[in-house]
Amino acid sequence: MELFYAPGTVALTSLIALHEADLPFKATLVDFGTTQQQSSGYLKTNPKGRVPALVCDQGTLSETPAILAYIASLVPEKNLAPSDPFAFAKFQEFNSYLASTVHVNHAHGRRGHRWANAQSSLEDMAAKVPTTMAESFALIQDYYLQGPWVMGAQYTLADGYLFKTASWLKGDGVDITTLPRIAEHYAAMKQRPAVQKALSYQ
Repeated sequence: MELFYAPGTVALTSLIALHEADLPFKATLVDFGTTQQQSSGYLKTNPKGRVPALVCDQGTLSETPAILAYIASLVPEKNLAPSDPFAFAKFQEFNSYLASTVHVNHAHGRRGHRWANAQSSLEDMAAKVPTTMAESFALIQDYYLQGPWVMGAQYTLADGYLFKTASWLKGDGVDITTLPRIAEHYAAMKQRPAVQKALSYQ
């Protein structure tokens, strides 16, 4: 497998997952500084022009929840995703919330041009980011994070996803210490060998 990534992006989640799964893969840097993600070569791999993209024998996966579910399915013995159908659906519910709500909240501060053109609109979206991110992580802390890991006693690949999105809090104007259970989870994640290996790509 080949994972296309860029430092500082949500692709870190997939790097963590591959290391947790202990699967062989090639990591290929996509240089956002030269807009390589918009090059004709990369767009053949991922027409969305974004990372991550995981190229497998059967084709390419390019959304984090799908990549995490796929990686977990390759090593069922490692229990990186729940095997019970309802618990797996909850795992995917959480990952989908990070993708569809938390990531979008964060992007409103840096990628507002995806939704609006007027400078006043961009400024208004950016100003709202501390509120929307704080509200989202309060919900995660109070509703989703069972403890010590997202799904409870068993670590899953959802934990790497939460770790990455929580890393945005400081830059988005949210003090992680106001979210003690999120802060505890974040600190525990930094101690995991797979996370340390993934961070070496940043």
